[in-house]
Amino acid sequence: MYDIIIIGAGPAGISAGIYAVSRGKKTVIIEKNAVGGIIGKVSTVTHYSAIVPGETGATFAKRMERQALEAGVEIIYENVEKVTLEGDIKTVTTSRNHYEAPKIILANGTTPRTLGIPGEAELSGKGIGLNAAKDGPSYKGKNIYVVGGADGAVKEALYLSQFAKELTIIHFEDTLGCVPEFLNKVRQTDNIKVCLASRLNKVYGKNHVEKLEILNEKNGTINVIEDDGCGIFVYAGADPNTELYTELKLDNGYIPVNEKMETSIPGVYAAGDIRVKQVRQAATAVADGAVAAINAAM
Repeated sequence: MYDIIIIGAGPAGISAGIYAVSRGKKTVIIEKNAVGGIIGKVSTVTHYSAIVPGETGATFAKRMERQALEAGVEIIYENVEKVTLEGDIKTVTTSRNHYEAPKIILANGTTPRTLGIPGEAELSGKGIGLNAAKDGPSYKGKNIYVVGGADGAVKEALYLSQFAKELTIIHFEDTLGCVPEFLNKVRQTDNIKVCLASRLNKVYGKNHVEKLEILNEKNGTINVIEDDGCGIFVYAGADPNTELYTELKLDNGYIPVNEKMETSIPGVYAAGDIRVKQVRQAATAVADGAVAAINAAM
């Protein structure tokens, strides 16, 4: 039995945990994989106040974990299988245990989307669907393709360009959707080229990518590229991890909350990327977690 259960140990969940224990609440964070969530896997952390020089997703996540543990937050690594939100006591059932608390904060974020194209599943981790921070150096001197044109995709493309012989950004729109800072860096990086109004259509290969197809959105033509051993990094957005929260009314899959991070069910709060919001960044996730925990602790 706890005072507050938090599901998810990304920036929102860790922030919520630190604020909850500071108010004397017995708090547990239940995390499926590792502290940090999606941000823990990025190559670099940018635009966050007071980050240290050379901050990576891994170092950022490690510092969050250390701060939470030193504050007295209990972090448990288990897979949540069932959640009951209605009633005075909320329950969380994992693959190994059962947890109860009168308050719960849902902060388990989102899951990156796949493209759903032929060959993607078969070659996942073997040349496509890779992690830039982990796999980038393995493609040194080879051609690299980055699918996506938003901030996250372009930031990873800039990081990967240091390894690539040539790096191609494939984006379905007519312009990249990133901030001017990243766009200017792309223009200044000699080995980056941008393939706009295009989609990755299919990948071929057995144990690695041997060739790929790029579909032109304007005229429907397909360009087949023979590129044995290339690396493909996909950043096609993300879906909220709300499939267990059937008691809540969702908005396009996301959880609506008020300014206190309260959902429609008393005692249930949501914070971070999982909730309906305009801006999904580490900075806003941390703020959400603080607001949710302060109100849950009242």
